[in-house]
Amino acid sequence: MMNHSDTLHFEPEPKPEAAAGPGEFTIAAIGLEHGHINNMCAKLKQAGAEVKWVYDPDTEKVKAFQEKFPQVQAASSKAEILEDEEVQLVAAAPITSERGDLGLEVQDAGKHFFTAKAPFTTMEQLERARVKTAETGLKWAVNYSERVSVESAVFAEQIINKGAVGRVVQVIGTGPHRLNAPARPEWFFKKDQYGGILCDIGSHQIEQFLTFTGARDAKVQASRTANYTNKDYPEMEDFGDATLTGDNGAGSYFRVDWLTPDGLRSWGDGRTIILGTEGFIELRKNIDITNDENGEHLFLVNQAGEKHYSLAGKVGFPYYHNLILDCLEHTERAMTQAHAFKAAELCLTAQEKAVRME
Repeated sequence: MMNHSDTLHFEPEPKPEAAAGPGEFTIAAIGLEHGHINNMCAKLKQAGAEVKWVYDPDTEKVKAFQEKFPQVQAASSKAEILEDEEVQLVAAAPITSERGDLGLEVQDAGKHFFTAKAPFTTMEQLERARVKTAETGLKWAVNYSERVSVESAVFAEQIINKGAVGRVVQVIGTGPHRLNAPARPEWFFKKDQYGGILCDIGSHQIEQFLTFTGARDAKVQASRTANYTNKDYPEMEDFGDATLTGDNGAGSYFRVDWLTPDGLRSWGDGRTIILGTEGFIELRKNIDITNDENGEHLFLVNQAGEKHYSLAGKVGFPYYHNLILDCLEHTERAMTQAHAFKAAELCLTAQEKAVRME
């Protein structure tokens, strides 16, 4: 790794061109239980994909999806999509516990699979996916959106790779979310279906720890969960935290919760502090409280001084461009399969080991 901790002057890498031309990369959406499916398809469309089909048993969800993507046809069944040889990738956001089985079906049909996080709720689902991807050679991509769909986080990775803070030795992350329980579906409160808070929104934190530190594996040293405010939903967890140690000696602590107060102008004040041997970075992803409600702020401190970057609209989202290229060219630019699955494995481990506090 280069060491550029003696400068504060970094520019975002050029935004990539479309990865595919008309008709070169066709995708479909199956499973609309989580709103992440809209962003997943929109980002792939911006990167050059054509969204051809959508399917969900709930026709109202399908109509809402078509309002956002008017060119998309409503499939009469999941099979209609899986049997269409033009479709190269299926994007999916069904109930979390159903994502693993859907991915197996998609890959058995010869198509790449792109799932919302969390990709799995059990280790058994993960192991079946590992076997299937090894068997088929197809992608099982995971939309860890709090990194790949956040410009400040994309830029953080770029400048870390240029040595802006030296060797990264610790990542501290906070992932608060607003619950808004009346608007949530019933499955959201059933642990066997959503997987638990560390499995669910904790997956973002573990994935970014692996990315920013360069660790390929980690040990979960401790993890905890609680249900402080949602006693009407006994299987709900509204707080979780964990400590991890990477195989390269780097450390992580993160906290996730569903406790964002109504007074905040964002769904959550997500922050990340990245400590290096030559400096540190702070990300204010969604909002800079009392100041800018739009977020996408990065603060860099190193041997050269201090600098604030406001990055909204300036960096782009190269993950989605690279994912299309990976599917077309059998490469691993966007994210390695091992990395996507390791993040999933570690969040499942953290969930399994968690001490319940309340």
